[in-house]
Amino acid sequence: MIWLTWRQFRGSAVMMAALLVVLAATLAVTGPGLASAYTAGIAACTPDDTCERFFNTFFATYQLPFMAVSLVVLLLPALVGLFWGAPLITRELEAGTHLLVWNQSITRTRWLAVKLGLTGLSAVAAVGLCGLAVTWWSDPLDKSAAQGLALMAPLVFGARGIAPMGYAAFAFVLGVTVGMLVRRTLPAMALTLAVFAAVQLAMPLLVRPHLNAPITSTFELGKANVEHLGVPPTGGGSAQILLKAAVPGDTGAWVLTSALIDATGRVIAGDDEEAAVQVSTTSGPCAASAGPAGGDVCMAEINRLGYRQQVTYHPLARFWPFQWIETGIYALLTLALTWLCFVWIRRRLS
Repeated sequence: MIWLTWRQFRGSAVMMAALLVVLAATLAVTGPGLASAYTAGIAACTPDDTCERFFNTFFATYQLPFMAVSLVVLLLPALVGLFWGAPLITRELEAGTHLLVWNQSITRTRWLAVKLGLTGLSAVAAVGLCGLAVTWWSDPLDKSAAQGLALMAPLVFGARGIAPMGYAAFAFVLGVTVGMLVRRTLPAMALTLAVFAAVQLAMPLLVRPHLNAPITSTFELGKANVEHLGVPPTGGGSAQILLKAAVPGDTGAWVLTSALIDATGRVIAGDDEEAAVQVSTTSGPCAASAGPAGGDVCMAEINRLGYRQQVTYHPLARFWPFQWIETGIYALLTLALTWLCFVWIRRRLS
């Protein structure tokens, strides 16, 4: 039975192995140079904000390959479910070859166990190796990425660490389950893609934010969390502030909400909203006549008046705990679907 399953599966296995070899070779050749460029840039940083400029330049230089390798890891589990999971049983049902095997003293349970075990473990191993290789290669870029593409950001999180292994296992068994229920390859593939995409969207939107209680803190305003500080050139009595979705001192954190509050704790601007801060711009440290050099002094005055950033977030330190928890959730879903497959093949499938 193992030999037969391998004969049916070897074409797909060879294609996957070839893809992994090409990817691994590319990452192995370019990875050390990427790490060296990052180390050299950090060593050249000075206290006058050179590091921020270096991060922006460094990430912009490698943004395209960063997005490309992340996309590969994100898509691979879905492809496993589509092209390995969904057709695994349906092609046998459509051709009737399952009946031939069952008449050769091979039980249904053993037949399904070998197919799931050999193909499923290969899928998880392939996606896991791909994810870990990309995690290693992307480490310098993850450290320098803009907030929306930082390590804890939903899209990047799903392409790093061990989580892709959980996605692959779930997508594969989901495809097998749908195939057994639908019994037609193309509808099974379409339904597998739709269900997997829905689960992948629901996880970062509805589940992951609640894997642990988020932290809510307030921070003084500064370069780390202020995107723009605008002073009207003719005065006007107020300055304009636009916050970054960032946490001072924890640049890789996953920001859920960020708001500007006044001294009483009242929210005066939410995410991506520019707010008017009631501070004199006709005279004093925030006067338009102070010019660019007065920016830090003006920010200090705004802080003195009690304006703060209130942010709810998950710190970067939760990356690996969240990876393990989320992978465990997908493992439980995979086990539940596997149980359903064995029940269905024994009682309903013929």
